[in-house]
Amino acid sequence: MIKLVEICEVKRAASTLQKVYTLREIYVNPKHIVSLREEASFRQKLTEGNMPEGLDTRQGFTRITLDRGQSGLDVIVVGQPNIIESKLKGGKRELLHG
Repeated sequence: MIKLVEICEVKRAASTLQKVYTLREIYVNPKHIVSLREEASFRQKLTEGNMPEGLDTRQGFTRITLDRGQSGLDVIVVGQPNIIESKLKGGKRELLHG
């Protein structure tokens, strides 16, 4: 299991249009990862000030797709895809499920 930091939307009343996000730690089994993709839209949200305080404006984000049997689960985590990949593989450079 690998510990990552996920970006989560805070559920608020339907009357507010602006989304608010928070951070939480998650543990991911690398064997269940289907894909890693850069999530550029969250970088834009960061520059607009919609993300939690304390994140560096140069920070990148990755969408991880996890296998859940017949369906998938997407989570957005803090870090560029190449950084997340190196964490998942313990520094070894190889393809995921490749």
